Amino acid sequence: MLQTPSARTLVETWERGLEQGPVERGLTLLGLASPGDDPDALAALSIGERDRRLLALREALFGPRMTGLVACARCGERLELELATRELCFAPPGEPLITVRGADHELQLRLPDSRDLLAVATADADDGPALLFERCLVSARIDDQPVQAAGLPADLVAEAGRRLADADPQADLRFSLSCPSCRFDWAAPFDVGAYLWTEIEALTRRMLSDVHELASAYGWSEAEILGLSPARRRSYLQLVGA
Repeated sequence: MLQTPSARTLVETWERGLEQGPVERGLTLLGLASPGDDPDALAALSIGERDRRLLALREALFGPRMTGLVACARCGERLELELATRELCFAPPGEPLITVRGADHELQLRLPDSRDLLAVATADADDGPALLFERCLVSARIDDQPVQAAGLPADLVAEAGRRLADADPQADLRFSLSCPSCRFDWAAPFDVGAYLWTEIEALTRRMLSDVHELASAYGWSEAEILGLSPARRRSYLQLVGA
Protein backbone atom coordinates (compact mmCIF):
# COMPACT_ATOMS: atom_id res chain seq x y z
CA MET A 1 0.00 0.00 0.00
CA LEU A 2 1.26 3.47 -0.87
CA GLN A 3 2.43 5.47 2.13
CA THR A 4 1.03 9.02 2.22
CA PRO A 5 3.86 11.58 1.92
CA SER A 6 4.49 13.86 4.88
CA ALA A 7 3.60 17.55 4.78
CA ARG A 8 7.28 18.47 4.61
CA THR A 9 7.86 16.09 1.70
CA LEU A 10 4.93 17.62 -0.18
CA VAL A 11 6.29 21.12 0.31
CA GLU A 12 9.76 20.10 -0.88
CA THR A 13 8.26 18.33 -3.91
CA TRP A 14 6.17 21.38 -4.78
CA GLU A 15 9.24 23.60 -4.53
CA ARG A 16 11.21 21.38 -6.92
CA GLY A 17 8.33 21.18 -9.36
CA LEU A 18 7.91 24.95 -9.65
CA GLU A 19 10.87 25.25 -12.01
CA GLN A 20 10.16 22.08 -13.99
CA GLY A 21 8.37 21.40 -17.25
CA PRO A 22 5.42 19.00 -17.44
CA VAL A 23 7.46 15.84 -18.10
CA GLU A 24 10.05 16.54 -15.39
CA ARG A 25 7.26 17.46 -12.98
CA GLY A 26 5.54 14.16 -13.75
CA LEU A 27 8.74 12.35 -12.79
CA THR A 28 8.99 14.38 -9.60
CA LEU A 29 5.46 13.34 -8.66
CA LEU A 30 6.27 9.77 -9.66
CA GLY A 31 9.06 9.84 -7.09
CA LEU A 32 6.40 10.61 -4.47
CA ALA A 33 4.28 7.70 -5.69
CA SER A 34 7.25 5.30 -5.69
CA PRO A 35 9.59 6.38 -2.87
CA GLY A 36 12.91 4.59 -2.81
CA ASP A 37 12.77 3.53 -6.46
CA ASP A 38 15.70 4.37 -8.72
CA PRO A 39 14.95 7.58 -10.70
CA ASP A 40 16.30 6.05 -13.92
CA ALA A 41 14.01 3.06 -13.49
CA LEU A 42 11.04 5.39 -12.93
CA ALA A 43 11.89 7.34 -16.09
CA ALA A 44 11.90 4.04 -18.01
CA LEU A 45 8.34 3.16 -16.95
CA SER A 46 5.75 3.39 -19.69
CA ILE A 47 3.56 6.49 -19.63
CA GLY A 48 0.58 4.32 -18.77
CA GLU A 49 2.38 2.80 -15.77
CA ARG A 50 3.50 6.26 -14.69
CA ASP A 51 -0.09 7.48 -14.73
CA ARG A 52 -1.38 4.39 -12.91
CA ARG A 53 1.02 5.17 -10.07
CA LEU A 54 0.07 8.85 -10.08
CA LEU A 55 -3.60 7.91 -9.78
CA ALA A 56 -2.75 5.74 -6.77
CA LEU A 57 -0.86 8.67 -5.24
CA ARG A 58 -3.79 10.97 -5.91
CA GLU A 59 -6.15 8.59 -4.12
CA ALA A 60 -3.77 8.27 -1.16
CA LEU A 61 -3.55 12.06 -0.80
CA PHE A 62 -7.07 13.22 -1.63
CA GLY A 63 -9.36 10.18 -1.72
CA PRO A 64 -11.07 8.34 -4.60
CA ARG A 65 -13.46 11.06 -5.75
CA MET A 66 -12.38 13.61 -8.36
CA THR A 67 -14.15 16.70 -9.68
CA GLY A 68 -13.30 19.17 -12.39
CA LEU A 69 -14.58 21.72 -14.88
CA VAL A 70 -14.28 21.36 -18.66
CA ALA A 71 -15.14 24.06 -21.20
CA CYS A 72 -17.10 22.98 -24.27
CA ALA A 73 -14.79 22.90 -27.27
CA ARG A 74 -17.42 24.71 -29.37
CA CYS A 75 -19.38 27.21 -27.24
CA GLY A 76 -17.29 27.44 -24.06
CA GLU A 77 -20.06 26.23 -21.74
CA ARG A 78 -18.52 24.90 -18.52
CA LEU A 79 -19.30 21.30 -17.66
CA GLU A 80 -18.72 19.84 -14.19
CA LEU A 81 -17.29 16.33 -14.00
CA GLU A 82 -17.29 13.94 -11.08
CA LEU A 83 -15.65 10.55 -11.20
CA ALA A 84 -13.67 8.04 -9.19
CA THR A 85 -10.01 7.16 -9.61
CA ARG A 86 -10.91 3.51 -10.21
CA GLU A 87 -12.90 4.57 -13.28
CA LEU A 88 -9.66 5.87 -14.80
CA CYS A 89 -7.54 2.77 -14.20
CA PHE A 90 -6.91 0.30 -17.02
CA ALA A 91 -5.11 -3.02 -16.80
CA PRO A 92 -1.46 -2.82 -17.89
CA PRO A 93 -0.48 -4.36 -21.24
CA GLY A 94 0.24 -8.06 -21.12
CA GLU A 95 3.35 -7.95 -23.28
CA PRO A 96 6.35 -5.58 -23.14
CA LEU A 97 6.51 -5.30 -26.94
CA ILE A 98 3.80 -4.54 -29.46
CA THR A 99 4.02 -6.54 -32.71
CA VAL A 100 2.44 -5.30 -35.93
CA ARG A 101 2.38 -8.03 -38.60
CA GLY A 102 1.18 -8.09 -42.18
CA ALA A 103 1.70 -10.14 -45.32
CA ASP A 104 5.03 -8.46 -46.04
CA HIS A 105 6.04 -6.71 -42.82
CA GLU A 106 6.68 -7.15 -39.11
CA LEU A 107 7.27 -4.31 -36.67
CA GLN A 108 8.08 -4.48 -32.98
CA LEU A 109 7.61 -1.45 -30.76
CA ARG A 110 7.89 -0.68 -27.08
CA LEU A 111 5.58 1.65 -25.20
CA PRO A 112 6.81 5.26 -24.86
CA ASP A 113 8.26 6.38 -21.53
CA SER A 114 9.22 9.67 -19.87
CA ARG A 115 12.65 9.65 -21.51
CA ASP A 116 10.95 9.67 -24.90
CA LEU A 117 8.68 12.54 -23.91
CA LEU A 118 11.68 14.53 -22.71
CA ALA A 119 13.40 14.00 -26.06
CA VAL A 120 10.29 15.04 -27.97
CA ALA A 121 9.84 18.12 -25.75
CA THR A 122 13.22 19.48 -26.85
CA ALA A 123 12.66 18.77 -30.55
CA ASP A 124 10.90 20.94 -33.11
CA ALA A 125 7.14 20.49 -32.93
CA ASP A 126 6.96 19.20 -36.51
CA ASP A 127 9.59 16.54 -35.76
CA GLY A 128 8.03 15.31 -32.52
CA PRO A 129 5.74 12.51 -33.78
CA ALA A 130 8.41 11.03 -36.06
CA LEU A 131 11.01 11.18 -33.30
CA LEU A 132 8.71 9.47 -30.82
CA PHE A 133 7.95 6.70 -33.31
CA GLU A 134 11.62 6.22 -34.12
CA ARG A 135 12.54 5.94 -30.44
CA CYS A 136 9.81 3.37 -29.78
CA LEU A 137 10.57 1.25 -32.84
CA VAL A 138 12.59 -1.77 -31.73
CA SER A 139 12.79 -3.50 -35.12
CA ALA A 140 11.15 -3.38 -38.55
CA ARG A 141 11.26 -5.78 -41.48
CA ILE A 142 9.62 -5.52 -44.89
CA ASP A 143 9.87 -8.51 -47.25
CA ASP A 144 12.12 -10.01 -44.58
CA GLN A 145 14.60 -7.15 -44.89
CA PRO A 146 15.45 -4.80 -42.00
CA VAL A 147 14.15 -1.28 -42.49
CA GLN A 148 14.77 1.95 -40.56
CA ALA A 149 11.90 4.08 -39.31
CA ALA A 150 12.41 6.67 -42.05
CA GLY A 151 11.93 3.97 -44.71
CA LEU A 152 8.52 2.78 -43.52
CA PRO A 153 5.35 3.66 -45.49
CA ALA A 154 3.17 6.32 -43.90
CA ASP A 155 0.15 4.01 -43.66
CA LEU A 156 2.19 1.41 -41.78
CA VAL A 157 3.51 4.05 -39.38
CA ALA A 158 -0.07 5.21 -38.76
CA GLU A 159 -1.21 1.64 -38.10
CA ALA A 160 1.67 1.10 -35.67
CA GLY A 161 0.76 4.32 -33.85
CA ARG A 162 -2.84 3.15 -33.45
CA ARG A 163 -1.67 -0.20 -32.12
CA LEU A 164 0.54 1.51 -29.56
CA ALA A 165 -2.35 3.67 -28.38
CA ASP A 166 -4.71 0.69 -28.19
CA ALA A 167 -2.16 -1.35 -26.24
CA ASP A 168 -1.97 1.14 -23.36
CA PRO A 169 -5.11 3.29 -23.08
CA GLN A 170 -3.92 4.45 -19.66
CA ALA A 171 -1.35 6.63 -21.43
CA ASP A 172 -3.97 8.73 -23.24
CA LEU A 173 -7.10 9.13 -21.12
CA ARG A 174 -10.01 10.86 -22.81
CA PHE A 175 -13.58 11.58 -21.76
CA SER A 176 -16.45 11.38 -24.23
CA LEU A 177 -18.47 14.52 -23.51
CA SER A 178 -21.62 16.14 -24.82
CA CYS A 179 -22.46 19.80 -24.25
CA PRO A 180 -26.02 20.32 -22.94
CA SER A 181 -26.13 23.81 -24.46
CA CYS A 182 -24.98 23.33 -28.06
CA ARG A 183 -25.14 19.50 -28.28
CA PHE A 184 -21.55 19.30 -29.42
CA ASP A 185 -19.83 15.94 -28.82
CA TRP A 186 -16.09 15.68 -28.35
CA ALA A 187 -13.35 13.76 -26.55
CA ALA A 188 -11.57 15.74 -23.84
CA PRO A 189 -8.07 14.61 -22.78
CA PHE A 190 -7.27 14.13 -19.11
CA ASP A 191 -3.72 14.65 -17.84
CA VAL A 192 -3.49 13.02 -14.42
CA GLY A 193 -0.08 14.57 -13.75
CA ALA A 194 -1.32 18.11 -14.38
CA TYR A 195 -4.49 17.50 -12.36
CA LEU A 196 -2.55 16.10 -9.41
CA TRP A 197 -0.01 18.93 -9.55
CA THR A 198 -2.81 21.52 -9.34
CA GLU A 199 -4.18 19.83 -6.24
CA ILE A 200 -0.77 19.49 -4.59
CA GLU A 201 0.02 23.13 -5.32
CA ALA A 202 -3.25 24.27 -3.73
CA LEU A 203 -2.68 22.04 -0.70
CA THR A 204 0.92 23.25 -0.30
CA ARG A 205 -0.05 26.91 -0.43
CA ARG A 206 -2.68 26.29 2.26
CA MET A 207 -0.06 24.57 4.43
CA LEU A 208 2.37 27.45 3.95
CA SER A 209 -0.38 29.85 4.99
CA ASP A 210 -0.86 27.70 8.10
CA VAL A 211 2.89 27.92 8.77
CA HIS A 212 2.76 31.70 8.53
CA GLU A 213 -0.17 31.97 10.95
CA LEU A 214 1.23 29.59 13.55
CA ALA A 215 4.80 30.87 13.31
CA SER A 216 3.51 34.41 13.84
CA ALA A 217 1.44 33.32 16.83
CA TYR A 218 3.78 30.87 18.56
CA GLY A 219 7.21 31.42 17.05
CA TRP A 220 7.46 27.82 15.89
CA SER A 221 9.67 26.83 12.95
CA GLU A 222 8.35 25.63 9.63
CA ALA A 223 9.60 22.10 10.36
CA GLU A 224 7.81 22.03 13.72
CA ILE A 225 4.53 23.20 12.22
CA LEU A 226 4.66 20.85 9.23
CA GLY A 227 5.45 18.02 11.63
CA LEU A 228 2.07 18.49 13.31
CA SER A 229 -0.77 16.25 12.21
CA PRO A 230 -3.44 18.02 10.11
CA ALA A 231 -5.91 17.71 13.01
CA ARG A 232 -3.55 19.34 15.52
CA ARG A 233 -2.64 22.05 13.03
CA ARG A 234 -6.32 22.89 12.51
CA SER A 235 -6.89 22.98 16.26
CA TYR A 236 -4.06 25.46 16.82
CA LEU A 237 -5.31 27.57 13.93
CA GLN A 238 -8.75 27.72 15.55
CA LEU A 239 -7.15 28.83 18.81
CA VAL A 240 -5.38 31.75 17.13
CA GLY A 241 -8.52 32.61 15.15
CA ALA A 242 -7.00 31.97 11.70
